[in-house]
Amino acid sequence: MPHDATVPDAEFWDARYAQSDRVWSGRPNSALVREAGDLAPGRALDLGCGEGADAIWLAGQGWEVTAVDISAIALGRASAHAAASGAADRINWQRHDLGRSFPAGTFALVTAQFLHSPGATMPRADILRRAAAAVAPGGVLLIVGHAGTPAWEPGSGAALPTPEEVVAALALPDGEWDLLRCEEHPSFRTGHDGTPDPRTDNTVKLRRRTA
Repeated sequence: MPHDATVPDAEFWDARYAQSDRVWSGRPNSALVREAGDLAPGRALDLGCGEGADAIWLAGQGWEVTAVDISAIALGRASAHAAASGAADRINWQRHDLGRSFPAGTFALVTAQFLHSPGATMPRADILRRAAAAVAPGGVLLIVGHAGTPAWEPGSGAALPTPEEVVAALALPDGEWDLLRCEEHPSFRTGHDGTPDPRTDNTVKLRRRTA
């Protein structure tokens, strides 16, 4: 749907999800599976969980998941999907406008998969700094984002920084983190109209040192 910069993010995303019974594929993001598949399960925070596929996958791997989204419609859909999968008891669904409120606690994994919103209303860099602060010692921060606007969302206005810019914007203290991955990579999907939608995405993965 076209973006009107005067529309609040919560209203935009509720309208987006209301357009169809399912917006996303129902499969976990491949970067999450690749980067978190060998981590020892603990407490995880999924920022921008959408319809819940990543949170459900993490729960299936043994994680206790706090899953957050701005859209009440998305969270209701995600909760239903979790119940159908048998993962409901391992996921705590929370509604947050992350520019205004943030889940409490620290986590062994904080993941933000494609945490973008059209226009300039979402303070993404500030949110990701709060995400870093929520990582427990020894834990991992995983940020995956688009590096180019999808063909089916021309002129979305979303900020699309490079992975190096993501790391710089985190402003992490020297000596407290190890940078495990900072790279762009091709990504191939099918657009909403069924046409091929090749993109470039980026991945940033950091581990907080224990001492």
